Amino acid sequence: MRGYDNVLRVIGKTPMVRLHRVADPKGAQVYAKVEYLNPGGSIKDRMALHIIEKAEKEGRLKPGGTIVENTSGNTGMGLALIGAVKGYRLIFTIPDKMSQEKINFLRAFGAKVVVTPTNVPADHPDSYYETAKRIASETPNSFYVNQYHNTENIEAHRLTTGPEIWDDTDGHVDAVVMGMGTGGTISGVGRYFKEKSPGVRVVGVDPEGSVFYSLFKTGKPSQPHVYKVEGIGEDMTCDALDLSVVDDVFQVNDKECFLMTRRLAREEGLFCGGSSGGAAQVAVKVAAGMDPIQNVVVILPDSGDRYVSKLYSDEWMRVNGFLDEEEAEPTVMDLVNKKDMHLVTVAKDAPLARVVEVLKEHDISQAPVMDGSECVGIVSESFILSHILGDPRRIYDPVVKVASTRVLTVDGDTALSRVTDAMLAGDVVLVRSGRQPEPGSLVGIVTKIDLIDYFSRAAKD
Repeated sequence: MRGYDNVLRVIGKTPMVRLHRVADPKGAQVYAKVEYLNPGGSIKDRMALHIIEKAEKEGRLKPGGTIVENTSGNTGMGLALIGAVKGYRLIFTIPDKMSQEKINFLRAFGAKVVVTPTNVPADHPDSYYETAKRIASETPNSFYVNQYHNTENIEAHRLTTGPEIWDDTDGHVDAVVMGMGTGGTISGVGRYFKEKSPGVRVVGVDPEGSVFYSLFKTGKPSQPHVYKVEGIGEDMTCDALDLSVVDDVFQVNDKECFLMTRRLAREEGLFCGGSSGGAAQVAVKVAAGMDPIQNVVVILPDSGDRYVSKLYSDEWMRVNGFLDEEEAEPTVMDLVNKKDMHLVTVAKDAPLARVVEVLKEHDISQAPVMDGSECVGIVSESFILSHILGDPRRIYDPVVKVASTRVLTVDGDTALSRVTDAMLAGDVVLVRSGRQPEPGSLVGIVTKIDLIDYFSRAAKD
């Protein structure tokens, strides 16, 4: 029988996938090591398992104990898997800039999650580092993982990630590109390659606002500031970072990270997080300056399911200034705005004769039928005509008698691509002004001819 004793035994041995559409075909081949296929959804599973099993062997973590850690989410997920399998209690601190998905994932495993402010120094009592230390000191039979300053973080990747890359490339690897967060991944992979094949170029990726780029280039940390991308960068130096095995560090900004991440999903089918986009952005740049016979490996640390409400949301990207209008998929509100006319509605008990007058007055062919603030259907010229054929006296029937219920009501930020199938099937799309609209917040109506007109104008532009 082919099976594993538990989920922890399937950590590691992640595949490598070649990038085609986002990479320069004239440069080196770029292979992505897909770490989000670890059971906990990220590369942090490796480090979490290594540190916990070492602590168990050394007697620092005993059965029934509590694991405490400061995490941006992914280390917590790896530790949560271990806690579930081995029966440990879990307490995590996490900065408030992290996605709600990450917090929900941790709680799904029964962990206690303490959310702390992001924009405070690392040594501030309310930072997620200091909060975790305090909780660990106050909790009997607890083990504080301390990923940022635990050098076993480095060892985990020297023993697993580095050798896997070497084996999967049959030793034909020329550069390895990865983000820098705790520093464990780049330090461990870097140490492995400096021992195994010193000619392999080890390249780090650091977001603007973090201290690592400056630390590498000048020997001194820069003044940190808040940035949006999660999982990479830091506002302090870390004992789990060994810059002596790093050959170069590139700096990326939030927009570069997020736009490349979205490209990885849409052009390569790789659904990963923002730090993966940052690493891929640099890997593609590095590969462009190399020969086609060479190989670059980029590590994609975590899964995109942690960021659906953030970088994969057009609305969030727009609000934060990361998505230019020409890069954004058109929404139903874009179409409503192009029409430049207010929404005309009719009451459900209005006689058809009056409805006809309203349609003529506003030069429209259809209108929503309202019961107070609730839309109960749609009326059109064709519906009215069909109803009165054979008996003109029906022109005085209430409009609700002929109203079609083939109506789809959506939020204004809904992509046009999400509603075209419904429109082709005969539905009329009504548009609301917000995600949780108050009664009466309908702002527009979208029809097939509106869609045709919109795309005709776009083609001319």
